[in-house]
Amino acid sequence: MTGPDTARPAAPVLRAVVFDLDGTLFDHPSAARAGLRAWVAALGRTSTAELEAAWLRAEERWFRAWREGEVDFAEQRRGRLRDVLPLLELPVGDDDALDALFTGGFLPAYERAWAGYDDIDVALELLRESGLRTAVLTNGPGDQQNAKIAAIGLTGRLGPVLTAVELGFAKPDPRAFHAVCESLGLAPAEVLYVGDDHEVDVLGARAAGLRAVHLDRTGAGPLDESSRLESLHDLAAHLRDVR
Repeated sequence: MTGPDTARPAAPVLRAVVFDLDGTLFDHPSAARAGLRAWVAALGRTSTAELEAAWLRAEERWFRAWREGEVDFAEQRRGRLRDVLPLLELPVGDDDALDALFTGGFLPAYERAWAGYDDIDVALELLRESGLRTAVLTNGPGDQQNAKIAAIGLTGRLGPVLTAVELGFAKPDPRAFHAVCESLGLAPAEVLYVGDDHEVDVLGARAAGLRAVHLDRTGAGPLDESSRLESLHDLAAHLRDVR
């Protein structure tokens, strides 16, 4: 029998929920596919499921390289084009040509397709009613990430927005998670992180001392993750379990 002297201390009170952006609040996968289709059509080519899969693989490969400090942000964009242009039977130019092709071709097509998920408002209203503060911690450049937030109607509704380029380090670096906690004036254990990338968002947040839940919108898993949501509509039930 456990006596009062050996009882496990109570967990810190949950005081804030911090969100990832792409794939969590902002529907990046759909925008990337739609942007790719429009850009490829403008190049006189036809997009295919195989091409879209190749683009997303290139995006993941090069964004990881940037996140780990192997290339700069412009180079990760060029890397995507170097991987995909041959599949379109198009020439791969020099850095200036690739930059022009990305910023003048794919990027505006991607921006025209920007949209948020349909469960955001319900989640934010829940948090407001629960008295929980909010923030965003996202990998990427501040100007683009804040433009996405504005495009989906969330400016001023999310608390502090911290981005990797401005911080100088990206998730899953613990310093990124600690920075958003500091911006809220809270200890890591008082913060729940919600993100779609299990390795970067969930395991990264936990390694930094935060609580974390995996927002698995696509059902990709890992399915043995005990803290897992399929939609932000499920956030209310999760909060009842952890508070």
